[in-house]
Amino acid sequence: MSLDAVLARLDSDRAAALERLMAFLRIGSVSTDPAFAPEVKRAADHLAGDLSSIGFDAKVYPTTGHPMVVAKRVKGGGRPHVLFYGHYDVQPVDPLELWEHPPFEPFVANGQIRGRGAADDKGQLMTFVEAARAFIAVTGDLPIDVTCLFEGEEECGSPSLPAFLDAHADLLKADVALVCDTGMWDATTPSISTMLRGLAHEEVVIRCADRDMHSGLYGGSAWNPIRILSRIVADLHDANGRIMVPNFYDGVDEIPTQVKAMWDGLGVTEENFLGPVGLKTSSGEKGRSILEQVWSRPTAEPNGIIGGYTGEGTKTVIPAMASAKFTFRLVSRQDPKAIIRNFRAFVEARLPPDAVVEYKGGRGSAAIRLDIDDPAITVARNALADEWGTATIMAGQGGSIPIVGQFQEVLGINAVMVGFGLKDDRIHSPNEKYELTSFQKGARSWARIIAGMATR
Repeated sequence: MSLDAVLARLDSDRAAALERLMAFLRIGSVSTDPAFAPEVKRAADHLAGDLSSIGFDAKVYPTTGHPMVVAKRVKGGGRPHVLFYGHYDVQPVDPLELWEHPPFEPFVANGQIRGRGAADDKGQLMTFVEAARAFIAVTGDLPIDVTCLFEGEEECGSPSLPAFLDAHADLLKADVALVCDTGMWDATTPSISTMLRGLAHEEVVIRCADRDMHSGLYGGSAWNPIRILSRIVADLHDANGRIMVPNFYDGVDEIPTQVKAMWDGLGVTEENFLGPVGLKTSSGEKGRSILEQVWSRPTAEPNGIIGGYTGEGTKTVIPAMASAKFTFRLVSRQDPKAIIRNFRAFVEARLPPDAVVEYKGGRGSAAIRLDIDDPAITVARNALADEWGTATIMAGQGGSIPIVGQFQEVLGINAVMVGFGLKDDRIHSPNEKYELTSFQKGARSWARIIAGMATR
């Protein structure tokens, strides 16, 4: 195996690779809108056909929603086996009038690939496909076994994925998963995501009287559900930003010293993180850095409050009902079920005798923390550093990628999360773009990772 020859092939094939991506981007595979269902199916068929053309055994699997694409190139015999995951569906394009160019007519300008799906996630998944194509063209084979899983429902919550994983666990067995739906630290610094916060959500509905009441006749004597909810919200945090739900921090671990030192060296401050969104000071836990607050510490946030009269002018009522939605970002070993249970106890401790509470929601998923010394992560870390010429950042993510937890639970494998998107790629927004550098060096990066996996 000659990695140098594979990298040279990727460089010489850039124009053809770009046109293959453009053809993929022209397919309007919007998964959330039933009107686009034929386009989603066309994208699945297109992807399976491309993988078949380079020697994968590729098949489109129907589901209760949009199809899954599974493509395998597996010899066995003890070779390392990776499961590569990406998604071929895209976000809706609304508002269409804000696009500078039709979203499904991709083009290149100023070193950027522009069009819906360029960064999320078609351009990302094609970096791996192009790396595999180059290996097969140069050597006749891949040096490892590869199974690809590409879904068509990621942008609408992956409703068919859990059942598909359960039904096809044997088909998807591998040593490790590779997930491409992430990004770089900046335009020249690669990163591997090793932490994902979990999520729990709850809706609280408070009812008191059996009708809305005149505030002149009943004000001062009757309980107001908005007042009760306001107390619940106000009591969620203390003056130092700590969350006051009982036992909330059970299972919250400190990050490793070496990771904290790496984060502290990245130069993220309140000013440069919050300034671009018009803020000056952090509301998080005192004594914690910005990156700790958004990557490795849990949160409790009211996301919306509804109650009483909200129209123009004044209506002097004490409402009979008020509701609020809450979400909790979870870390380390926090148990989503325990968080919901303890939050409900927190709510009920603040209810007067005349108040009745109803809960809607109560669902969640656990956080993910991967071992930074895992051999597969070490391979990827070194490969990325070789390609980009700088140390790879071991990053956290404030959000969640449920598929990583599902791979652990159903398939029993961990993931390596590597992607080449940038913060300004405008994913989910008009005028989405993907840097040509991300696409080209992304493919080279995956070639290096594949080569490294073969020798670990």
